[in-house]
Amino acid sequence: MRDNKFNIAVLIDGDNAQAKLLKEILEEVSKYGKATIRRIYGDWTTPQMNSWKELINQHSFNPIQKFSYTTGKNSTDSSMIIDAMDILHSDSVDGFCIVSSDSDYTGLAKRIREEGLFVMGIGRRITPKAFVQSCEIFTFSENLGHKEETEKIEVSKSEKIQPKSNRKDVVKPEESKNEEILKESPTLDLGLIDRAFEISSDEEEEIHIAKIGASLRKIDPSFDPRSYGYRNLTELFKSLKKYQVIKNEVNGLNYPLVKLK
Repeated sequence: MRDNKFNIAVLIDGDNAQAKLLKEILEEVSKYGKATIRRIYGDWTTPQMNSWKELINQHSFNPIQKFSYTTGKNSTDSSMIIDAMDILHSDSVDGFCIVSSDSDYTGLAKRIREEGLFVMGIGRRITPKAFVQSCEIFTFSENLGHKEETEKIEVSKSEKIQPKSNRKDVVKPEESKNEEILKESPTLDLGLIDRAFEISSDEEEEIHIAKIGASLRKIDPSFDPRSYGYRNLTELFKSLKKYQVIKNEVNGLNYPLVKLK
């Protein structure tokens, strides 16, 4: 988490994002800083941009007009990239949030990181891996907007051992009453959890859960407990038989620790 003095430019590909999640997108960005520059790109003369129009003033976004001169070509991509480079060299922000599921922004994300700035992405699970891995943090839009409907998936009750010839340490989500959530839920790789714990340990038995979370994001920028039915990393670790979560209060706030059982 970063403080509110950390300024972020939020650039949304209006042709490739969901207007109904605009509020949730801003809430997600607010976890890392303040959205100072807010722009949505698209051809505002087309009907498909109508869903954005009543929201841009509510959330103080600037609509950037880009005409589609050629059928099948998206002029939004090049416009966003050019604007992002202008913002990058203006030194007015500390990071970027690129909202799109389009692989065309992979190079942009890499370029921003090369300058040492924070870059996060928000897009659907169909987003190409190259774009996801180019971001420091990538949040799947399927994890936004349905907090109350998301069911917890008891990982510890559904561990399965596969034959050695084709074994991978994974956890399968058990049956859920919410078929939509079940269908969306990916498989949890326990090996990923173990690697992040080892990286974070520094030979310490008890590790701050926030430190493990940072290590998980370094290994996989798209790692998100919400993908597995949990509100946060603490709830996920509590469900794993291998680990124990320890309450750790500092000045009235809880900073949980994790250790092996």
